[in-house]
Amino acid sequence: MVSKIDHIGIAVNNLDEAIKLYKDVLGLELHGVEVVEEQKVKVAFLSIGDTEIELLESTSPEGPIAKFIETKGQGIQHIAFKVGDVEAALAEMKEKGMRLIDEKPRYGAGGARIAFLHPKSTDGVLIELCERK
Repeated sequence: MVSKIDHIGIAVNNLDEAIKLYKDVLGLELHGVEVVEEQKVKVAFLSIGDTEIELLESTSPEGPIAKFIETKGQGIQHIAFKVGDVEAALAEMKEKGMRLIDEKPRYGAGGARIAFLHPKSTDGVLIELCERK
């Protein structure tokens, strides 16, 4: 079902400053920046090998990234695993007793269909299931 790590999501206070670190200092290739209104987030994707780093800056003090930073500080927010069919993956996770945040996929950055598993059923790690065409 899971084929690889699609990306690692990192919550940041300032996207421009974070891009400088990952692009200019570490040498990762920036693939673009976009705003995902429904998630109240501005996102930048940078590639490293066959995976990506997803930098996440909140566009609202009420957004999930702002709340994450408020309680935990900047840092790794989630790990996304690539799946071929996110709906089938959700059904399988539910069948295996995983607690779902998303019962149905939603729109994610880069045109992906995504869904999250609750950290209470995944040893404290927020896991995203990510389907890209």
